Parts: sequence; structure tokens; C-alpha cells
Amino acid sequence: MTAVQINHLKKHFNRGKVKAVDGIDLTINKGEIVAFLGPNGAGKTTTLDMVLDLTDPTAGSVQIEGLSPRDAIRDGKISAVLQTGGLLHDLKVGEVIDYVASNYRTPTLGRVVLERAGIGHLTNRKVSLCSGGEQQRLKFALSLLPNPDLLILDEPTSGMDVTARRSFWTTMQEEAREGRTVIFATHYLEEAQSFAERVILVSGGRVVADGPMSQIRHHTDIRLLAVRVADENAVHARLSQAFPDLAYSIHNGLLEAKSANSDDLARFLLSLDGVAGLEIVAPSLEDAFVDLTEEVETS
Repeated sequence: MTAVQINHLKKHFNRGKVKAVDGIDLTINKGEIVAFLGPNGAGKTTTLDMVLDLTDPTAGSVQIEGLSPRDAIRDGKISAVLQTGGLLHDLKVGEVIDYVASNYRTPTLGRVVLERAGIGHLTNRKVSLCSGGEQQRLKFALSLLPNPDLLILDEPTSGMDVTARRSFWTTMQEEAREGRTVIFATHYLEEAQSFAERVILVSGGRVVADGPMSQIRHHTDIRLLAVRVADENAVHARLSQAFPDLAYSIHNGLLEAKSANSDDLARFLLSLDGVAGLEIVAPSLEDAFVDLTEEVETS
């Protein structure tokens, strides 16, 4: 069954001068777990806003299980955890749940959502006394109230520390096993790697790649190596022979390289004379995204 159908979706601002979303077509099936990735300004949040009926498309359409976003929200089929939007800070956590639940036309899960979000112990705490991570979990609990078929998560772990993020995704995995469709945007690449079954990469308001996580996993396995070399010509000759397909540059005594075989490359470099100060780092999401974008454009 199709959970989300997006056809020729566009959103332009400033009389068409800014094309935040510029022709997205997507079909997301029920039960899929999808990561929405891309650099800042790619159009991720604007697309999700249109799925949630928070802004009207310039052109194109969105359907949620065959309904308009507005009708899907009315029927409790879709909920969201967004970056924006405030909470009622003068109320207690349990009171916020009660108040929001009272505004639904259909029965909700009630305060049980606090336990499912991992904050059942905060029922009697004022929202203003909750940490940023706890408030994010409260937003998540609120999104579960109508027992939705589709969850939209826009940077859901913003404000959480590493331990809280890990706990949140454990909870999300449990929710996914209940059969919910989950679409999430994140800047934390490890979250996409650990949780997503499918990845949609967006750039310039368009989908540039759409497929299983394995499609970009080899990009995220790449490591960036930097090392100081005393004799550039000698290192270049040895490196070209040992790693003929390696992408690297040497300038002013600094060698920089990208490799998915960083351990072997590091051992080789350290065996050479005049090599010092080796550093190995994982690429940023931006780096991985650019690599895959270039691959898509040249394919």
C-alpha cells in the first residue's frame, strides 16, 4: 500500500526566484523507514512542510494514503516531530498530553505515550524544567497521540546528547516494528546508517539519488587522510605504484587522500621515509553527499 505519493512537487519563493523545491516525485510505501538527506537549503524541510500541509505547493500534489495532507491529519493518520513549534511551558508534562489529546476528534493513546517516549517519570514535572532533549521526547510523545500510520521527523534528536539520541532511536525502532511508516530528516549520518532502510538524497530542491542505504554506505566508509611528507616526488612515485586508483593530492608538503581502505594506506604511508603527522577522519555528511551527487550526475 502506498503511504505517501508526491507528484511534480514544487515550492518557489520570491516570485519564483528561489526554487526551494523544484519538481520532486516520490512514492513511499507503507512500513518503509526513509532517511531524507541533503545539505542545508536542499529543500528537505520545505518538502516535509508540504507533506504536513504547513505550506501550500506552488505546483504538484501530495497524498497520504490516498488523502490530502489536511484530511490525513484530521483523521490522525500522520503526525510529526518538527524543529520549530513551542510547548506549553507553564504546564506539567502530563497536563500537556491531556490538553493536546482533548483537541482530537477521535480517541487517542493518552498518557501511555509518555512511557513509549521514555519520559513516563516526567509526568508531574513542569515543561519549563525539562531539558532540551526531554522536551524533544515530549514532542515525540505528542506525535504518537493519534496512533498515526505515518511519522514525519525533522531533526528529531536536536538538543539531545549522544546517550539520549541512542535511546531515542531504540524507541523509534520499536515504533517501526509496529508497522508505522517513518520519514526523517537528519544531519547525523550515523542515524541514517543505523536506522534507515531507504535513503533519499536531495540537492537544489530535487531528488538526486533514491535507493537502499547500501547505495551510499561505501561513501560513508571512505576516510580522509592527511599527512606531512618531506619528499613529494618520492612519495608520489611510490604511492602511484602501490595505489594506482587512489584519489589524492600533494601540495606544499601536505598529502591529502580519500580511501575506503584507510588502514592499509596509513600503514603504507608510515613505512615511507620523511612522513609524519598522519591524521585520519571520517567525511562529513556534506562530503559524502557531494561524492554521491557527482556520481549521479556523471552516470
